[in-house]
Amino acid sequence: MITVVVVDDHPLVRAGLRALLDGADDVRVVGEAADGEAALRLVPPLAPDVVLMDVSMPGIGGVEATRRLIDGGSSARVVVLTSFPDAVTVHGALAAGATGYLLKDADPATVLDGVRSAARGDAPLDPRAARALLPTRAATPAVPVADPGGRGEGGPPDARVVVGREADVLRLLGRGLSNRQIGHELGIAERTVKAHVGSIFRRVGVADRTSAALWARDHGY
Repeated sequence: MITVVVVDDHPLVRAGLRALLDGADDVRVVGEAADGEAALRLVPPLAPDVVLMDVSMPGIGGVEATRRLIDGGSSARVVVLTSFPDAVTVHGALAAGATGYLLKDADPATVLDGVRSAARGDAPLDPRAARALLPTRAATPAVPVADPGGRGEGGPPDARVVVGREADVLRLLGRGLSNRQIGHELGIAERTVKAHVGSIFRRVGVADRTSAALWARDHGY
């Protein structure tokens, strides 16, 4: 059974989502919150599999609430459910640690499938949100593929394919996990993960987690 907490400041939206999710045989809503502050109190003790998080709410918004939940060690998979597909909001949510990004005008079946996808460890992403990420992808420097001698064609000596433990970290980063969650998955210290992430950024030529996650997807990690 997939457990879900719904976070939205509109009672009608919460009621609709509860009806949709509770109507499925494999999903159960275990809690509701009307804003980010309430979510921060509710999610840790309930430990749901998935949090459906609105963005625009009074007080603590969804992006900041997501960041605090992930940084606080929550293992819940946060899926943003909002009306805003703009690049700034999409980037902010994913950088904060959200696993997925869905839009409120999606079909009910899409939302339900997104919850199931997130619970499996995947990253549900509305196509319009994906398009909002394209400028970042285009701006990401191309990384030469390493030759047998370890030097990319025309690139610096350290422009290599990501391998070994860094490849493990990159794969989990691409799934939206925080440093703490990656450390837990791999059995290594959070500071070690942080060092690997910094090395990955330098190696593939990006400056943030969202760009690194996109690079990982594009290059089969």
